[in-house]
Amino acid sequence: MSGTADGGLFGPESISWRIDREVMVLAGGSCALLMQLAHPAVAAGVAEHSDFRHDPFARLRRTLAASYAVVFGSTPRAERAIRRVNSIHASVAGIVPETGEPYSARDPALLLWVHATLVDTAIRVYDRFVARLSPDEAEAYHAEARQVAIRLGVPDASLPGTLAGLRAEMDRMIRSGDVTVSATARSLAPGVLYPSRFPPRPVWDLAHLVSLSVLPPAIRRGYGIRWSSRRERGVELLARASRRVLPLVPDPLRHVPAARSAERRLLRATRNGDSV
Repeated sequence: MSGTADGGLFGPESISWRIDREVMVLAGGSCALLMQLAHPAVAAGVAEHSDFRHDPFARLRRTLAASYAVVFGSTPRAERAIRRVNSIHASVAGIVPETGEPYSARDPALLLWVHATLVDTAIRVYDRFVARLSPDEAEAYHAEARQVAIRLGVPDASLPGTLAGLRAEMDRMIRSGDVTVSATARSLAPGVLYPSRFPPRPVWDLAHLVSLSVLPPAIRRGYGIRWSSRRERGVELLARASRRVLPLVPDPLRHVPAARSAERRLLRATRNGDSV
């Protein structure tokens, strides 16, 4: 009797596996964090309901752990991760200090913004620093991520049907002032950009170049992050070199452990005829 390997919600042939397995995409982590914090309600929730000031990358680690479980885990593991995130969000609520408005982590608008930052950042980093994506491939990634967003509480009706629509909604939120870098966000930003005294700041600045290059200019300005045409030219040279070199890098060095673990799990299941 032979079973079938459980490839999870997407499986190894999906665009989500191809993009999310790249270590280089992790270089966009600080971009995603800064974009999320640029929503005043998200910044308030992070400041009031987490240890972000003491361990700023704990949020990123938790987000990555949940994301990798959803993308690379078996179906039961992915479902457990989604339930756990929903359970955590259920207890996060408060008042935005800058506006006096109430917020809840279950607010569809906040969920949509956080979802959009992760999708947009991953696509931009992969396309610029790993390999060019065709429009169809970028849309496929958006469509796969959309399924997860719905499971995490974003109403189907409020989720744009296309990547262009998602980015248009992000632009609208920034232009309208719904997303604007608050005093709380600015107070949290140093923890993202300089989470430790060592290495020195110039090294951290280099480490964040990939993230800052894909951060929307309005949000960069909101944090007071300087950018220049010279820096942009340097990043473009880096991107071209990265796209040329990465195909030569062995998979164990360029793919995240969660992806390699999932591949081994499926290989064992195929060999043993077991369901995993």
